[in-house]
Amino acid sequence: MSVPPMTSETSDSPMMKARAIPQLIDPDAEPFVAKAIEELASSEIPFLVAGTYAVSAYTGISRLTKDLDIFCKAGDYGRILSYFKERDYEIAVEDERWIGKVLKGKHFFDVIFASSNGTMPVGDAWFDDARMIELCGFPVRIVSPTELIWSKCFIQLRHRYDGADIAHVILRASDEIDWARLLGYLEVQWEVLLIHLLNFRWIYPTERDRVPQWLLDELIDRLKTQCDMPLPQMRICRGRMYSRVDYEIDVKEWGFADVGGEGEIRGNWEIDDGQ
Repeated sequence: MSVPPMTSETSDSPMMKARAIPQLIDPDAEPFVAKAIEELASSEIPFLVAGTYAVSAYTGISRLTKDLDIFCKAGDYGRILSYFKERDYEIAVEDERWIGKVLKGKHFFDVIFASSNGTMPVGDAWFDDARMIELCGFPVRIVSPTELIWSKCFIQLRHRYDGADIAHVILRASDEIDWARLLGYLEVQWEVLLIHLLNFRWIYPTERDRVPQWLLDELIDRLKTQCDMPLPQMRICRGRMYSRVDYEIDVKEWGFADVGGEGEIRGNWEIDDGQ
């Protein structure tokens, strides 16, 4: 199923007023971003504004950002890059699994169609529940709070952690989150969702009711069931889904299986620290 091009007359996405717009670290990038939005709006290729721009729109937090994040379906990723290449922009395929770049001089924006760990392909549902804001004078779709949270759940690196963004989106837009769909996205990685929800409850004890009780009950019931299960036989480290670099030693030296890889069977095992 294809997503129709978006115009202010044809989009079914509800219009909302952004609570805030982020500030670019380099003020000289403002004309570039404005022109990029104009070009995207004219392209008739479906896209979504995400990242810091979406966080600001929902939370009212205006902070510095270095660039613009544009999300699209995998089938449209190449079309967006080609569209800008035809207009004398430079393009780069940074990682064919999930991201490319459109550049003009020192300025750029990211074109993202999945996550680096392969858990987050952008699909039609992202557009079905999108919102619209006015950005640089053009109506554009932004990701819904549901997909915005999902897009940030696994960003937990030593130098970057998006848990605060998730907590702030829950705080400011909980009534707009499709909690059942969010659970569906994280069905396999349900513990990651539980961690973020417990984090929110700890940060905002007076706001715990912003997370539906049925969801917390479901996740805690899964945890109780898991506690009754025997330990897995395969020694795995899913930390690489958070950060390939931070958990590299676990896979390369300590015998843990990478995501989708083979590891050592659990048993007598010790870390060889050279002593």
